[in-house]
Amino acid sequence: MSTATPTRAPDETAPAAPPRVTARQWAGLAVLVLPTLLVAANGTILSFALPTISTSLRPTATQLLWVVDVYPLVLAGLLVAMGFLGDRIGRRRLLLVGTAGFGLVSAVAALAPTAGALIAARAVLGVFGAMLMPPTLALLRSVFPDAGQRRLAVAIWATGFSAGAALGPILGGVLLERFWWGSAFLVAVPVSALILLVGPRVLPESRESAPGPVDLLSVVLSLTTMVPFVYAIKTAAEHGVSPVAVASAVVAVVSGVAFVRRQLGRARPLLDLSLFRAPVFSASVAANLMGIFAFAGLLFFTSQYLQLVVGLSPLVAALHLLPSMAATIVTGLLAVRLSRRWPLHVLVPVGLATSAVGYGVATQLGGGPEAGLLVAASVLVGAGVGLAETLTNDAILTSAPADRTGAASAVSETAYELGAVLGTAVLGSVLGAVYRASLEVPASADADAADAATQTLGGAVEAAGALGGADGAALLASAQDAFAAGVDATAAIGAAVVLAAAALVALALRPRHGR
Repeated sequence: MSTATPTRAPDETAPAAPPRVTARQWAGLAVLVLPTLLVAANGTILSFALPTISTSLRPTATQLLWVVDVYPLVLAGLLVAMGFLGDRIGRRRLLLVGTAGFGLVSAVAALAPTAGALIAARAVLGVFGAMLMPPTLALLRSVFPDAGQRRLAVAIWATGFSAGAALGPILGGVLLERFWWGSAFLVAVPVSALILLVGPRVLPESRESAPGPVDLLSVVLSLTTMVPFVYAIKTAAEHGVSPVAVASAVVAVVSGVAFVRRQLGRARPLLDLSLFRAPVFSASVAANLMGIFAFAGLLFFTSQYLQLVVGLSPLVAALHLLPSMAATIVTGLLAVRLSRRWPLHVLVPVGLATSAVGYGVATQLGGGPEAGLLVAASVLVGAGVGLAETLTNDAILTSAPADRTGAASAVSETAYELGAVLGTAVLGSVLGAVYRASLEVPASADADAADAATQTLGGAVEAAGALGGADGAALLASAQDAFAAGVDATAAIGAAVVLAAAALVALALRPRHGR
């Protein structure tokens, strides 16, 4: 009697191949990237529109400040609450409501007749922008259930924020060459319409299986923590440590302590603080914050340096940001392949360290007007951000329970907003301090011209033009040299901060043996 050697079924010898990505999934990914582009671009697109808005609407200095600041203030304050709301009522539903509101209010903002109306529109845009961000990342988990495919999807999604931040000034420069300032807002209208048309057909609905009761007090405390905190940073950076900045910081701290205590005492908290007990989650959130800190800090002085020191037109200066945007996208996609060979605790610090090297290159800009050197620095910073952010977003998403992905995504995007605020405020204040200390104003300049010149490089350029002659040329040269010196100092501090963050993240993400 012969015996046959038993054979094993194919699924017992090798893991099953992941299902092929369908056209519906790719369409869903495209829909989820678009809101991220919208929100990020809306935060930076005004950088080239402010002079035209100043001429058209004639806002006061305070009003002009609020035109810029009210959007990120409201957005940052509502992200956690909107993440919870999406988990409760449905992430797709929240995304579509936010998209409809964002498109409608963008059209209203484009036609604002006064500075006050524009500020109000920007505040409402922050509300609807907060509805867009948490659902996009959370829905990726539903659209791409396979972990490997989801990592690629997160890589593509992650480029949306950094690419959108860089794309904003480019779009602003192109549009303002041909149209009025309101065209910068109208970009959102057709994009919103496309999301509303395609989104319901390609995105699945997902929500928390057993949502708890709505905790309005926690929502209020999250607002009174985030908004005063961001406002205190911005106010201190622009006007020094004033009573308003101190009072805002005190309100933020008191509210923050009350918020944390309330979350720890509730069975179903608005924000599950236990997520931060996982080193991968907390370190990834910190890396997100520092990556955007680096990127936003560089964007803060890039436009001014290229236009007012090198002498490029707004459109040409904006186009110099394209290589950085491309580097961010390329390294974000490359991160998926690299993650198959190297672990998170190696790749994320490498990404942050690459951004630090970019800042190191930027410390040499004081030697003379050099657009090429600044482009090289921005490419390195963008490449590092693209690598780190892709991996940390995936880590945040996968480390959270499936029914709390909205809340986890909200934490990730809050880190984005805080990083953007800190990058601009901290590095911007260093740049301003060095600029003012280095500037030499000719004695022939009157008090108003001298005050304008010491406030900003743009003010110095305008004052130099009005002064004319040898004194005007001397003021212009001194202002450009002072700004370049400020860029050198700012870049050195940025390099040190981001490099220290890379070391701390490497320690936090390293494997724990015996666990």
